[in-house]
Amino acid sequence: MKSNKTVPNRTSSQAPNSLRLLPITKVAAQLGLSPDDLILYGEYKAKIKWEAIRRVLEGGGQRGKLVLVSAITPTPAGEGKTTTAIGLAQGLRQVGVRASVALREPSMGPTLGRKGGATGGGRSQVHPAQEINLHFTGDIHAVTAAHNLIAASLDNHLHFMDLKGMSTRGVLWKRVMDMQDRTLRDIVIGLGGPKNGIPRQTGFDITAASEIMAILCLATSYAELKERIGQILLGFREDGEPFLARDLNIHGAAAALLREAFLPNLVQTSENGPAFVHGGPFANIAQGTNSVISTRLSLYLNEVTVVEAGFGFDLGAEKFFDIVCPYGHVAPGTVVLVATVRALKMHGGVPLDQIANPNPDAVFAGRGNLEKHIENIRKFGLQPIVAVNRFAHDREDELKAVLQICQEAGASCVIADPYGKGGEGMRELAHAVLEALRSAPDRCRPLYDWNLPVEQKIETVAREIYGAAAVDYLPRARKDLKRIYQHGFNRLPVCIAKTQQSLSDNPKLLGRPKDFLVTVREIIIASGAGFLVPLTGDILRMPGLPHKPLAESIDIDENGNIVGVDGALPR
Repeated sequence: MKSNKTVPNRTSSQAPNSLRLLPITKVAAQLGLSPDDLILYGEYKAKIKWEAIRRVLEGGGQRGKLVLVSAITPTPAGEGKTTTAIGLAQGLRQVGVRASVALREPSMGPTLGRKGGATGGGRSQVHPAQEINLHFTGDIHAVTAAHNLIAASLDNHLHFMDLKGMSTRGVLWKRVMDMQDRTLRDIVIGLGGPKNGIPRQTGFDITAASEIMAILCLATSYAELKERIGQILLGFREDGEPFLARDLNIHGAAAALLREAFLPNLVQTSENGPAFVHGGPFANIAQGTNSVISTRLSLYLNEVTVVEAGFGFDLGAEKFFDIVCPYGHVAPGTVVLVATVRALKMHGGVPLDQIANPNPDAVFAGRGNLEKHIENIRKFGLQPIVAVNRFAHDREDELKAVLQICQEAGASCVIADPYGKGGEGMRELAHAVLEALRSAPDRCRPLYDWNLPVEQKIETVAREIYGAAAVDYLPRARKDLKRIYQHGFNRLPVCIAKTQQSLSDNPKLLGRPKDFLVTVREIIIASGAGFLVPLTGDILRMPGLPHKPLAESIDIDENGNIVGVDGALPR
């Protein structure tokens, strides 16, 4: 989600002064969970014990319906997808449905960088928001530790020269950290003499891009977690054969570091409803949705579960259908597509500093982006519900313009106000969702067959979802393709890494670009996670801080109160 900091009449996601959080044990009781089912992290956060998860999943109970929340192509104006997802869960509860929202955990890199927190806003947040945005229960740190343990073990074996046929030239595995630091993208390690290891070029990715994070969010048991980690490709031997994490005998220890991180986190919404917040892969460089295990758990504890896929439908939602659904054996019954007047104006050519000015013509000018995402949802066999996230300065004629665009596209459309009214402002959308779920299909329809050639899978997504005219492969990508086929990785799905700012791989092309070329420069084999990652355009797996990062406005007082972080509660 994008921060609402650019909105003049919306402040920094503060909760209403009347908010009173419930002890997490009382929130768990709404789901039929007892205090004995929880690992408490203070009064308002808890993890669900593995024994309780197994009891629920293996108990043969009624499985609820799944709703996927996505959005049109993001803009700096902020669309409020997370706020809408939380508000929808609150709205469903207000109309008498047992419902929960299941979200990803915020990464501290963007929280301290440009984006800010990712816990919703106004009267539709998850709490304790400030703690969720900073450290939370330590899951992302555990992923960092597990990833870097593998890196340290690999370099240690190289130092003692006990890896047969393995040299520094064949190493692919980098290190990670949960911070934005451009200086670590490409570095040289092992300097200072033989005692410090063997010098080689490597780098850092942000933790959300770690294959360990992807595995954490796809695994459904400890055994699967360890098995997937063991399957991670660390590099290639000098004879061209793959070298896996299990060859270091380190996958058990890495899984052990994730013992508690693997367990879903339970928190609450602004209206004291249960919310699961677990896992944090980015949708522009990974699968971009919360953990499968938290989604499954919520489905068996609720009548309806609301999940969010990161960025626009072309990124997180496409990967949800083509990767998460098949691996996780889940299927959404409907898709809520979040759109805003503000975003459509920007896609229509209006600069950010002018989007508050009334301009229904600009809304119509940006319609192509909304129409393309509506078309994309239908490719997966579902009819979208467009939720117009209402901002205070939106004019009625601008809102009517969005309604007209949706009507002409044959899509249902609801004006929603999760920020200002919470669940009350989402009742109409809740009823529309329930109506759609009554006739929802019971299976997921992916866009492509995993058995197709890799190039065909990439081109199918690029042409059908992005609207590209063709795909070009740079020499490094063609070399990667040869390795993929040679070692049998070609039957994996593709998790395309692409800018979130455009349907194309060029962030400057807004609206609905046409006749563009998608350039694949490299293809990463994420064999543990179970997908291939084609890197397109100039996409980075380690972002940098902006000129004035949000961290510069964060402070702590003499009583330990933190200010400047989204979700700080009034004291």
